[in-house]
Amino acid sequence: MKTQFAHDLRMARKKAGFRQCDLAHLLACHQSILSTLERGKQRPSLEQIIELSLIYGRSFESLFAEVMAERKRHLRRRLKTLRDPRKRKAQTFNRQRSLQRLRERLEQPDEYGGA
Repeated sequence: MKTQFAHDLRMARKKAGFRQCDLAHLLACHQSILSTLERGKQRPSLEQIIELSLIYGRSFESLFAEVMAERKRHLRRRLKTLRDPRKRKAQTFNRQRSLQRLRERLEQPDEYGGA
C-alpha cells in the first residue's frame, strides 16, 4: 500500500540527509515504526505528523489529501444508510438542512486537491 505520503516522507528524510535511526530517535520510536511509515503500511499519529512537520519544515499535504478522500468516501457511504427519526422533535428541527449541507461539503473538492 504505497502512498504519496509514504513516498514524500522517505524523500524528505533522504533530502535532509537523515538516516531512519536518526528520525526514530527524534520521534522516540523504534526504527521499524519509521520503516512502516515510509512503506505506507501505517499512518503516523497526530503527534508524529506534527513532529515530522517540525523536523522537515513542511506540512505533508499528501497525507491530508489521502485521509480527506478516504473520510469523504466513508461519510458518503454512512450518509446513504442514515435513517430518518420516527418522530420530529424540536432538537431535530435543523437536521435535514444540516444533512444537506454535509452532502454538499462531501461533493466539493477539498483544499488539498482530493474529491
